[in-house]
Amino acid sequence: MDKDKRPAIIRLIKSGMKISNVARRLVMPVRTVRAIVKRYRDTGSTDDSPRSGRPKSVCTPEIVKKIREKIRRNPHRSMRKLAREHKISDRSVRRIVNNKLKLYPYKIQKVQNLTEQAKRNRVVKSNALLDRLENGTLLKTLWTDEKLFTVEQVVNKQNDRILASSLPGASDRAIKRSSHPASVMVWGGVTARYKTPLVFVNPGVKINKEYYIDSILESVVKPWAIRTFKKRKWLFQQDGAPAHTAKLTQQWFENNAVDFIRKEEWPGYSPDLNPMDFAIWGYLESKACATPHRNLNSLQSALIREWNKIPLKMLRASVESVSKRLKACIEADGDIFEI
Repeated sequence: MDKDKRPAIIRLIKSGMKISNVARRLVMPVRTVRAIVKRYRDTGSTDDSPRSGRPKSVCTPEIVKKIREKIRRNPHRSMRKLAREHKISDRSVRRIVNNKLKLYPYKIQKVQNLTEQAKRNRVVKSNALLDRLENGTLLKTLWTDEKLFTVEQVVNKQNDRILASSLPGASDRAIKRSSHPASVMVWGGVTARYKTPLVFVNPGVKINKEYYIDSILESVVKPWAIRTFKKRKWLFQQDGAPAHTAKLTQQWFENNAVDFIRKEEWPGYSPDLNPMDFAIWGYLESKACATPHRNLNSLQSALIREWNKIPLKMLRASVESVSKRLKACIEADGDIFEI
């Protein structure tokens, strides 16, 4: 950018304008203008002075070409392996890949293997759902889901680290796992502003249509919705679990005059469209299970405590992103990009 302005700087200086005025007019630092003017007066040119120091010897056209060709044949190439093969530093390889080749590392993601028919159905239903939610319903939708939590500590392999002056022992870095840890199934729901109480399913109890209606919809959702929404309209969302799509369950919504997303309307294979799946559960687990729990009572207490502390801005941001995700699903012809 400075190089483009250098002729204008010299022209303005020759016309009698002061350096400070030139800098103000061209929106440049005064010291930069002064340096360019001094160089012109000393050398008769605005070109950069010859640089001292060791010239570039690693990032040669030959090396760049070889690395480009290897990545073209195998885009999963390791930067460290490329560095060893060419006997240059990791940093040099990354500089070539990023600055010269304009390539960036993207994480590989697991996705649902959908048939073409399933993709088409997802697009059709996502279009219809998007129209419905963008008609003022999105922020008044109760998004619900169930998740299994265990007493074991949850670790993010990508981000969790131990700070130490030397490599810690294996026992300090290891997170112990058992074959069958104590666990509890949890049901919950959120809107852009509110959260339902969490429902803990007793061990050994299966969430069938009778349990879902009696212990969740009738005992929790109905009284909570009356207190929260009063007479305002709202929308209920649930996934395609058998207990949710059963005729008895669908009839309960009809009998209680609850507007809900019917099983024919919800896009199948869509954890990427439910805020509980793609945001809330993961956040809750990272907070409540940051350390292992002695028993289920400790786990449940931590879940309730952290559930109540979920910030309002996170709820709203998660719910508002549903529209973006529906549009992305439509643009991608029904593909799922995260699970």
